[in-house]
This record gives sequence, C-alpha cells and structure tokens, in this order.
Amino acid sequence: MSITPADIRNAVAARLDEARQFLADLIATPSLSGEEAAAMDLAADVFARVAEVQRVPMDDALRGDKDYSDVIGGIAYTGRDNLRVVLPGAGAAKSLLLNAHIDTVPPSQGQEAPFEPRLIDGALWGRGSCDANGQVATAFLAMAALRELGVSLGGDLIAHVVVEEENGGNGTLAMVRRGEKAAGCVVLEPTERRILTSIRGAIWFRIGLRGRPGHSGKAGTTRSALKMAIRVIEILEGYHARLLAASRGDPMFDKFENPMPLTIGKLHAGNWAATAPGEAVLEGVLGLLPNTTARQVMDGLTDAIRREGGPDIADNMDIRFTYRHDASVCPADHPFVAALAEAVRGAGAEASVDAMTASCDAWLYNNQLNIPTVVFGGGSLSVAHSNTEHMPIAELAAAAETLAALAVRWCGAEERC
Repeated sequence: MSITPADIRNAVAARLDEARQFLADLIATPSLSGEEAAAMDLAADVFARVAEVQRVPMDDALRGDKDYSDVIGGIAYTGRDNLRVVLPGAGAAKSLLLNAHIDTVPPSQGQEAPFEPRLIDGALWGRGSCDANGQVATAFLAMAALRELGVSLGGDLIAHVVVEEENGGNGTLAMVRRGEKAAGCVVLEPTERRILTSIRGAIWFRIGLRGRPGHSGKAGTTRSALKMAIRVIEILEGYHARLLAASRGDPMFDKFENPMPLTIGKLHAGNWAATAPGEAVLEGVLGLLPNTTARQVMDGLTDAIRREGGPDIADNMDIRFTYRHDASVCPADHPFVAALAEAVRGAGAEASVDAMTASCDAWLYNNQLNIPTVVFGGGSLSVAHSNTEHMPIAELAAAAETLAALAVRWCGAEERC
C-alpha cells in the first residue's frame, strides 16, 4: 500500500506533542559548545523511542585534524559523544542522511530567560529553539512519524546529532572521518523551508600585533598596537571589497548585496588611556563563495596585510586561522534536489531553491564524502543567535513532514509492516 501525503501529515500530527516537549526540554538543558553532554543524553533517550541509537565516542586526537576548528581553545573531547541514529532499511535502495547540531551559542544580550522554554502564539522561544535544537526535534519527529506509519524503508534513514557546529563543525568533522555512506544528505538549519543548494564558506582569523608601549608624552618612541590593528582592519576591508568584486557572476549569490561579509567581532588592546598599547588582538570572520577556496583566501588575506601594512606590521604580526570552511555546491538540477522539492510541495509549501549566505557543516559531507548535500529546515535564520530566537511549531511540523516524505520518496517505501 503506498504512503500518501495525508498519511504522513496525520502521523506527524500524532507525534507532534512529543516533539514539542522534546524541544522544550532541549531548550531547558543548556548546551553551549563543549558543554553538550546533558543535552546529548536527553537526545539519546528520546531518539531511542523510535530508532537505533549509537553513541559515537570522540577523542582528543581530533585536534590534530587538518580541518579542526580552534575557535574556542581548551575544549576536551575524550569522554564526549556524537549520536548516530538509524531507522534501518532493507538495504536495497538509496540511503538518506540527516545532520543536526545540538550545541548553541551563548544567550544574547537582553534575551529574556534564554533557557526557559516559552510557548508564545504557537512558537517555542528560547536559546537553541531554531538553531539548532529545533532541527534536532525535527529529525526526531520525521523518524517518529515514519515509525507511527509502520513504514518499511528500502534504504537506511540516518541522523547525525553532533556537537560543536557553532565553533567550526568539529562534531561533524569527527563523524565524517568515520566515513559515512549515503546517497543524499540534508543538513538541518533554519531556512524557512527553502532548499539551499549553494552554501558559502568562511574563514575565522585571529591576528596578534606587537607595538612599542610607552607614555603618551613620548609619541616618537612608541608604536601603538591599537593603531596597527586599525590599519589592519582597513586593509581587510580593502581585500574583502576586491574579493567580493571578483566573486560576482554566480547567479545563486549575485542577488545578495554582500553574500560574503567581513565581520570584525573582537578587538582587544591596552589597559590605560595615557599609554600606547604594546599588544592588540583582533578576531573576525570573512566569507567566501564557490569561486575560491579557504586556502586561497587565507593566503590572499595574509599577503595583503604584509604587503600593504609595511614592515612595522609584517614583522610584528602573528595570524592564525581558527576556522576554515570551503563553500559547498549541490547542483540545483540534481535528482536529490528534485526529490526534496517534491516533498516540500507535498507538505504545502512552494519549493524555493536558494543560496545560503552563512557557512555550516554541509561542505564536510558534500566536498569530503561526495554526498550530495543541501541545507533545509523550519524556522528563520533571521532570529538565530538573537534575543528573539524562536521556532514556530507549525514550521517544525511541516519540516518534519517534508523530511518523512523525502525518506519515502528517496529511500523507497512500498509497504507497511
């Protein structure tokens, strides 16, 4: 007996309260990067209701990986886990992989009760509600709906529930190094149920500058590390403008005014108003599009600072790249994209194919495992990392309905047990 969209919608509705409670419990369980253990325990228990759950241990050796991101120093891995959750199929058809991260950024300034889930006008509010604990709950709801239906899939439906996406994707990196196999992957992020096939990359940098500290009355003998940092920021802005101009011509990104922004997030220098600072450290992020690689951008940025900053900066600068993600592209006409688009339409939405002007873990599956990978999910990136973060429950349900329909379409499900 074939599975209809109405069957899937009814199954999602039958398990929706359970998924909503799961999301509320995740919001109430703080899971900052490096501190996800309690939330991961919760997820393991909840997913075990509907699927096979394997804890995948992590190891401190991950720090030696060439793609390891060191945005937050001093994080330990031994004793921590990712989850690999599986609804086993018959093995005769294509498999589908989902990825969702359980870590969150810290509460925003002015965010009211960030770890107290609040249901307001049909939406759950709180840190992680859409980015990305709401996506974890979506993956659960899709699997629960298929279990509710008694669907026998032709291929496996697999979910990776990972740590540390927010500080560089180290959880997904650990899973990728194990070598997963799948015919398609959906990285769950808040996209308002748009299908994002082109995902920009990014580099994060930390630049240290050494000056000559001294009294404000001895300007001729001092060199302000703060003024050096300001000059470096000017050089970075010029490099970004040239890189953006050279990246034009990609129809997926050209509609955005600045799809690969430069952000200077931190600048620390000095400890006294009348003293030229001897040290300064600035940190930031620079996006990149598919026409270039993270390595090329790192080399180009470094060369620009050294060349334009002159010897005073070039000889007194240390630069580290703490996060290095290439862009990720799945062709918009790929059969996997078409299958997801059909599932989106079946769930009552317009199938919009677009680009993502932020970076995420998609490149690890798409570029390194050669699994066609897109980004999709309920909720809006516009409220992620903000003091108004929330997930509309109807969006969570519709996204889960879409994923369940995709699993039926992609993996095959011609019978019920």
